[in-house]
Amino acid sequence: MLTKANALVSVVMLAALSMAPTPALAGPGDKGHGHGHGHGSAAKIGAPGKASAATRTIEVSLKDNYYEPENISVKAGETVRFKVKNDGDLVHEFAIATPEMHVAHQPEMQMMMDHGVLFPERIDYAAGKAMQKSMGHGMHEEHNSLLLEPGKSGEVVWTFPAKGELEFACNVPGHYDSGMVGRFTLK
Repeated sequence: MLTKANALVSVVMLAALSMAPTPALAGPGDKGHGHGHGHGSAAKIGAPGKASAATRTIEVSLKDNYYEPENISVKAGETVRFKVKNDGDLVHEFAIATPEMHVAHQPEMQMMMDHGVLFPERIDYAAGKAMQKSMGHGMHEEHNSLLLEPGKSGEVVWTFPAKGELEFACNVPGHYDSGMVGRFTLK
């Protein structure tokens, strides 16, 4: 339940973030002027990969509120295919980013909840389209992330950068803070 205090904090955080450049995740074709998760940080997190170039496939299970596995080792420049399934009872996200990018993205996820797009156990896609039309964002359509309802599956194919601190995390309000974050070890 969203309290008045939480709503005020969300509004203040969103206002502060909108006044400063925020790192987020690069979307398809992003050349530094992305939207949603994308604001020109592609070099920090890597880039979308082609399934045919993947050196391996890693299955990731989204639980309530943790991942299996919790840590994943990857090689610099490696392309990995992630098969992701939400085995929990709540909506969860699998997003590849730096810790700072996840923090910057969380107010958008709160906004999706505040506008009736995200519910604990489902996504209202019609509300997401309406929010996208009126506000410029509302649904995840980025190559580095999946937002999944319980029982749903998806795939992310990702080519990792040469260096950096990367996490996979769920930015649904409260999930990151409760520990739904995993680490990539870049070799």
